[in-house]
Amino acid sequence: MPERIGVVGVGRMGANMAKRLKETGFQVTAIFDPRTKLAKELAAELGAEHCKSLARVTELSDVIITVVPDDAAMEKIFAEKGASLLKGATGRLFINCATISPKTHLVVEKRANKVGAQSLEACMASSITQAREGTLYLMIGGSEVSYSRASSILEKLGSTIRFVGPTGQAAKVKAVVNMIMNINTAGLAEGLGLGQALGLDLGMLREVLSQTGANSRVLATDGEDMQNRDHGCFFSAAHAAKDSGIALKLGQQAKLNLPLAAAAKKQYDLMVKAGMGGLDKSGIAELTFKDRHFAKKKPSKK
Repeated sequence: MPERIGVVGVGRMGANMAKRLKETGFQVTAIFDPRTKLAKELAAELGAEHCKSLARVTELSDVIITVVPDDAAMEKIFAEKGASLLKGATGRLFINCATISPKTHLVVEKRANKVGAQSLEACMASSITQAREGTLYLMIGGSEVSYSRASSILEKLGSTIRFVGPTGQAAKVKAVVNMIMNINTAGLAEGLGLGQALGLDLGMLREVLSQTGANSRVLATDGEDMQNRDHGCFFSAAHAAKDSGIALKLGQQAKLNLPLAAAAKKQYDLMVKAGMGGLDKSGIAELTFKDRHFAKKKPSKK
């Protein structure tokens, strides 16, 4: 009998993952999100139950996918007391997709194992479009037994699935990936901002960048958006700030100085402080283009 799937956290990523699984033949039985309206609408669309408690999600599901914003939210849904996901969780498999600290993934695994459940980290290095199409880049950490059980689900969500080792390892890889991505995004914004200030044609400049050592993935995903001030959110500045913080903390634990990561985080923190945390990370260009400084003209959220 196919495993029943519950989804906790149905923002842009979680909702599209749930839709993808439903479309590919999986039985999505339970939806939970503290944003009740979102959860109700998605549950109705998928023919699932809108659960009013986390324990109800566990009751209705064999596999629970979680996509929550941060460590605090993760600790809360896996609380050892009360009606958390751990209540009645014997035999369940949790696939945890949030970008959080490796330490929290380990805590969750320990708590899950204590009640006879399994836990797997499935860190995503992709965005909303890939979640909808099932082409996510997934970095998996946990036991090989849990990975094997989850494989048929993961194969429908991701086009690249990389098992990187025990729990915590995937979160470390994801922290490095996002640290570099955030630095590259901040650097691109400064480069294009300088190009504009020098009177260069930015379309031409972006083409030159793509053909030289200045090329990067973010040039393709964010360069045109920076030029056109199109900051519809795929990966928010607030998330960039949070993820940069995770990398910096890991660097501190490793006694390693990461000055570029620290500088990038300051820029994303500045965006959040200026009320631009809900913009896509490409919105960092609003801090660097000469005629767009947030103090002079703050862009509206889309």
